[in-house]
Amino acid sequence: MFTKAIVKRPCKNLVNGLTTANLGKPDYDLALKQHQGYIEALIECGLEVTILEADEDYPDSVFVEDTAILTPRCAIITNPGAPSRRGEIIEISKVLKNIYQNVETITEPGTLEAGDVMMVGNHFYIGISKRTNQAGANQLINILEKYDLTGSTITLENVLHLKSGVSYLDNNNLLSIKNFINEPEFQKYNIILVDEDESYAANSLWINDNVLVPEGFPKTKENINNAGYTAIEIDVTEFRKLDGGLSCLSLRVYNQL
Repeated sequence: MFTKAIVKRPCKNLVNGLTTANLGKPDYDLALKQHQGYIEALIECGLEVTILEADEDYPDSVFVEDTAILTPRCAIITNPGAPSRRGEIIEISKVLKNIYQNVETITEPGTLEAGDVMMVGNHFYIGISKRTNQAGANQLINILEKYDLTGSTITLENVLHLKSGVSYLDNNNLLSIKNFINEPEFQKYNIILVDEDESYAANSLWINDNVLVPEGFPKTKENINNAGYTAIEIDVTEFRKLDGGLSCLSLRVYNQL
């Protein structure tokens, strides 16, 4: 179960954030409205939400997920692969030290962004990408093992982050684009296939038997409802313009063991 979430308000400099999407610049005022809707959905799912104020020094800092990995036993501060984002970890580190007794850190030469890390129970899948390298993944696996958790790596192609293409929905269900359906490590799961024309919706977010789904992807929403979850649509068009998805916009705190 998730109990808390941490989010960060989008800054006005959001319009200059990193992107490969070619969807145009985001509308800041609309992004603010959409972000508030996201916060309200987290609260609806039963989470206590901590809201950090915007930081104009970091255009991408609204995508707070990339700065840390939260496990049931520890928090791990990342070392983002995008150099312009590395300063974001300073504030997050201070916040998490007030929540977790154990806080670890990924260091050079390792790079790691949490969008490349998917937790399934006590195991963590780590995508090797342009933002997460093998050294960072090895450090993460060593930290996880220190807390009786495990990790393994998956080499990515054609997606920015692992969770851009696959999301764990609990109850052994995996929401996935076709790129991952033959991945050997995923054959143990029931794969809910996301159609190619709705691939963005593969980044949906399970929270306590609800699944947040980006608005405008009806087939994916129907498949999630049919799998026994309550799908909640969230409008995130402005964050999509910056390669951001639903999971990117928060850090979720699990019941700590």
